[in-house]
Formats: sequence, structure tokens, C-alpha cells
Amino acid sequence: MNEHFWIAILITLLAGISTGIGGSIVFFSKKINKKLLSASLGFSAGVMLYVSFLELMPQSLDHLSILFDEKWSSVYTVLSFFSGIMFIALIDQFVPEADNPHEFTQFDNKQSQTMLKRTGILTALAIGIHNFPEGLATFISAYNNVSIGISIAVAIAIHNIPEGISIAVPIHFATNNKKKAFLLSLLSGLAEPIGALIGFILLLPFINETMLGLIFAFVAGIMVFISLDELLPSAEKFGHHHLSIFGLIAGMAIMALSLILLK
Repeated sequence: MNEHFWIAILITLLAGISTGIGGSIVFFSKKINKKLLSASLGFSAGVMLYVSFLELMPQSLDHLSILFDEKWSSVYTVLSFFSGIMFIALIDQFVPEADNPHEFTQFDNKQSQTMLKRTGILTALAIGIHNFPEGLATFISAYNNVSIGISIAVAIAIHNIPEGISIAVPIHFATNNKKKAFLLSLLSGLAEPIGALIGFILLLPFINETMLGLIFAFVAGIMVFISLDELLPSAEKFGHHHLSIFGLIAGMAIMALSLILLK
């Protein structure tokens, strides 16, 4: 294992444990700042969309063009991109709609503790499933380019925070156990570095210029789907449309500036 491997794993781990940061809210407050969450989710979507279309897709073409002409490089990039979208969409289908972690739900005292606990546990499992491809996307990006990997990790970390909230809040209300609620949210985030390790072990024998090109486009598809299917809809459901859009634009602008400064 070389230095790039350990740096990529560390970046992926930090992105994953941010779910625990969201879960730690049970130690501080019972109220959620919806404005901040809405803007943050929009910001995260902006970062992911900008990185996908203006960094990962061009890098995919660059790698594939080494062995293929312009036409086939574009064909393979597009096919890999939509394969990434289909992959994460299929994973999404395994999550029951009622337990899908794409939004935070307020719970009132009339709901039974059993139902709340079940909701929290199912949400933790669902988020764990979703975190596998996110972890792979972060790891592969960081393994090839640390600066891009960090950017993706920051974006994923931001949207992992409200996911941690969606786990910890129902568990806390159901059990009145803050520590248990926090630990469950933290553990669900560890699916990201686990997903990275599994993906790396499976892909290691096949890593070359062509594989890297396909992976970058595949990762871009995952990022775009997460942004459009999870981040922006969740931001809208917090009830602050303009804040989520301003956050999205800010995410794109800061991502653009950071990439220019890093070149």
C-alpha cells in the first residue's frame, strides 16, 4: 500500500465520520436550523455538479483518449457516466420509500417509541447502503488526485451531516439515549471507508489508463445522481428554496476558485 492509498483512505474516513457530526446534534439541541441545512445541501450539490462536469468528465476523456480516438473516447465516457447513474439509482431502489434517508422528518410525541426506534435503525441501514458507492467515489478520486478527492469529500461530508441527524433524532426520542443515537449515526458513516476498501481490492488488478477514465465518468454519474436525487430535493423540503439555490451557486463558485488556485 503506497502513500496515495493511505491519504485516500484517510480522506474517505473523514467524509464518512461526518455522519457522526450530524448525529452529535442530540447532545446540543432538539431544534434543527433548517436554513443552514438547506443552504449547506445546496452548497454540496453545487460542488458535486461542478466537479463532475468540469473536472471528472474532462479527466475521463483525457485518460481514454490515450488509447481511443476522440469519438470512441466520448462514447465510452458517456456510457460510463450513465452507468454510474444507473448503479446508484439501482441501489436507491433497495431502500423502501418510507425509510429513504433523503429528507429529515420531524417527529412528535404521539408516535410510538417502537416506531421511532425502527425508523432510526432502518434509516441507519439505508444510509449505510448509500455510503458504499460514495466511499468508492471519494477514494478513487483522492487516490488519483488529492485536491479533487478533498473537494468531493467536503461535499459528501456536508450532506452526510443531515443524514446523521435523520438517524440520531428518532433514536434519541425513542430511547432517550444520546450516546446510542450518536454511535449509530457514526457507525453508518463508516460504510464509506469500508466501501472504498472493497472497491479498491476488486478494482486493483484492473487499474490502468482506460479503467481510470471509465471510473472518473462513472463517479461523475454517481455524484450527479446524488446531487439531483438527494441533495437538492432534500434542500427544497426544508422550505428554503432561495437559500438552497444560493448555496448551490456558492458551491460552484468556491469550487471553481479553489480548482483555479490549485492549478
